[in-house]
Amino acid sequence: MKPYVLEFREIDKTQLLLVGGKGLNLGELSKIHGIQVPEGFCVTTEAYQKALEQNEAFNKLLDQLTLLKVEDRDQIGEISRKIRKTIMEVEIPSDVLKAVAHYLSRFGDEHAYAVRSSATAEDLAHASFAGQQDTYLNIIGKEAILQHISKCWASLFTDRAVIYRMQNGFDHSQVYLSVIVQQMVFPQASGILFTADPITSNRKLLSIDASFGLGEALVSGLVSADCYKVQEGEIVDKRIATKKLAIYGRKEGGTETQQIDPDQQKTQTLTEQQILQLARIGRQIEAYFGQPQDIEWCLTHDTFYIVQSRPITTLYPIPEVNDQESHVYISVGHQQMMTDPIKPLGLSFYLLMTPAPMRKAGGRLFVDVTHQLASPNSREMFLNGMGQHDPLIKDALMTIVEREGFIKSIQDDTKAASPSNSNPDPLAQFDNDPTIVSDLIKHSQALIEQLKQNIQTKSGSALFDFIREDIQQLMKFLTDMQGLSAIMAVINASRWINENMNEWLGEKNAADTLSQSVPNNVTSEMGLELMDVADVIRPYPEVIDYLQYVKADNFLDELHKFDGGQETRDAIYAFLQKYGMRCTGEIDITRTRWSEKPSTLVPMILSNIRNFEPHAGSLKFEHGKRVAMDKEQELLERLKRLPDGETKAKETKRMIDIVLNFSGYREYPKYAWMNHYFVYKQALLKEAERLVQADVIHEKEDIYYLSFEELHEVVRTNKLDYQIISKRKEAYKLYEKLTPPRVITSDGEIIAGEYKRENLPAGAIAGLAVSSGVIEGRARVILNMDEADLEDGDILVTAFTDPSWTPLFVSIKGLITEVGGLMTHGAVIAREYGLPAVVGVENATKLIKDGQRIRVHGTEGYIEIL
Repeated sequence: MKPYVLEFREIDKTQLLLVGGKGLNLGELSKIHGIQVPEGFCVTTEAYQKALEQNEAFNKLLDQLTLLKVEDRDQIGEISRKIRKTIMEVEIPSDVLKAVAHYLSRFGDEHAYAVRSSATAEDLAHASFAGQQDTYLNIIGKEAILQHISKCWASLFTDRAVIYRMQNGFDHSQVYLSVIVQQMVFPQASGILFTADPITSNRKLLSIDASFGLGEALVSGLVSADCYKVQEGEIVDKRIATKKLAIYGRKEGGTETQQIDPDQQKTQTLTEQQILQLARIGRQIEAYFGQPQDIEWCLTHDTFYIVQSRPITTLYPIPEVNDQESHVYISVGHQQMMTDPIKPLGLSFYLLMTPAPMRKAGGRLFVDVTHQLASPNSREMFLNGMGQHDPLIKDALMTIVEREGFIKSIQDDTKAASPSNSNPDPLAQFDNDPTIVSDLIKHSQALIEQLKQNIQTKSGSALFDFIREDIQQLMKFLTDMQGLSAIMAVINASRWINENMNEWLGEKNAADTLSQSVPNNVTSEMGLELMDVADVIRPYPEVIDYLQYVKADNFLDELHKFDGGQETRDAIYAFLQKYGMRCTGEIDITRTRWSEKPSTLVPMILSNIRNFEPHAGSLKFEHGKRVAMDKEQELLERLKRLPDGETKAKETKRMIDIVLNFSGYREYPKYAWMNHYFVYKQALLKEAERLVQADVIHEKEDIYYLSFEELHEVVRTNKLDYQIISKRKEAYKLYEKLTPPRVITSDGEIIAGEYKRENLPAGAIAGLAVSSGVIEGRARVILNMDEADLEDGDILVTAFTDPSWTPLFVSIKGLITEVGGLMTHGAVIAREYGLPAVVGVENATKLIKDGQRIRVHGTEGYIEIL
């Protein structure tokens, strides 16, 4: 028979479901040598279940609660109130009463106790659920304790606890409550100790909050606390708060809030010696649990008592590395415009594609840039490049570089020419021949056709060897010097135009206007071609009506029933033939492509029919082309009127031609990359089908949770420990909740960069100016492209955009993203479509509310909320 009551020391690691997260942690704490834990016991979840399992009213209400959603606040409140009332009226079973009385007599009936809730879904490594259930302090006498046990049970159904469970996907009927009954300590001071800094996530910086009296005052936000920071045994920072109030226990039971004597209000709560002693205790507890801890402590008669310890669940994992050196990592997701987690197969494919020193953390990739920062020569070049790409990353890296001793400097070869002065004009030798681009594109298309043919004959181990070889071919194309030179030439020419037109003519960001409707941009063409698909469907009301209600992905098979159905089907298939390998988050090979889920395109097609007149795609392109040509003519004429005007105009014309000839190619390499990815993916899914038939995996998509090498081994042996898949699916769910930092160190410290700006209007939100112009409109905050409902003239606000978002760009008047730089996808397409855009705006999707009227300053790089 399972016990109804367990003393802390009787609890072992396997008993989470009996004593809940808090109870389990107290059991573990009481076993650590030299750590003082006030004595006590847990009334187990068996007691809770015994009290309620036969209660019809409770079970009926629980069934009703299960049917509700987070939005049903009023009904949640009503049903939860009835459940709490039912629990308070339930009689505690006699054998539970007997067990509680027995343990109370052992610890002393006359003592005061804290009676605290400990749910089975609480203080877990991945969900803290902190503060969701109730705690009662200084409870005296058996009857009062029993009454408060019922109150704790009932607190499992406070509105906040119910809603929190719904948001985190926990089933109410599968969460149980244990109650901790622990001897009270009446402290002179108490507080919270984090063994990793909760602000910066630095694992070496320990943070202590301390205040007078019981910790309840601090937890409830009643008082400000002193804050002490300790690093490697030294106090590195102290902030002494004015502490006006404290909560103390009353002799007759319960607690009261008291004013602190004015003379004592600004006194330091803990002495230096006590701070360091507490820090050592924190490190001891952290070492025992093997991860950073959030610890509740109290101090009485010069002894520290620990009353709780739980994992800190908000820290971003540190990229794994095998040495003790200091490292600096930057997020790949912020450079590739995809900050979501990537499944293991996707991560391993990306790693096959790059020679860079990559590290995994939180389902994402980070590049170790320590070496670039250690060398003075490479540092300057690297930081300048970063400034172009993402000023927030550059600013964060500057913070680290300026710290003494974090990165060991290495000496450069002084004979090596500094890249900045070896060739003062990087465009002097550039061959401005537009056939370079068409030749590169032809070569890429030939590679793709070859791949599609050759892969058909490959299966088993031979397929994996073949994919590895083809990746080498693809990498050769992606790193082709001609292609890279063309892209660099555009960056340099655009910079040259912007700097010189500003200096000579007072014209800001002129290159943005000149970049509109350039040829050979496979991504912007995709957005316009989807407008052409809308034109095909526009004359057929039956088809439009059918598409309004499409949910299934086989909708194309049903189209032949309608007038215009065949034409619609052909148009969509032709579009998918060219662009079906694209999708959101496409750098993760496991993501569902448009060809696999064509229904993704339907809302965008319908939006185009609704928002545009016929032939809007070609008209939009021609309009952009005309604007760019007019701007070119205007600039050249104004330049000719200046001193030495003919020379200036001639050089400017050369730079404009580079922009026109090569800007479009910037988007092509990724298009080629995704074409290869989709062919690999289809071949691997055929292998997955065989594994499903052989009962090795449950469903095809299970292969996404294996690395490329692991999948190869499974295909070779037809064997797999399925636990691996289950664990990784759980881990991926956890990673989805994390926000990756731009820059993180090997100490786990997250360094945030800032925009250094003067003269910003009050209340303006700063970002990076990437596409000129000023536009006002309604903000549409969209986190998931499938939920996009845009009207002509809206301003899109989102976390990041990759090429799959381009079809939405035709409907909007401006763009704001949290991630991005001058040459990332969203910026390039915004310039080409003539959309004012500001990117790299920290927390844009939280600071700007959906539906707000805003003004985007694409030339200056800021947003105003109107």
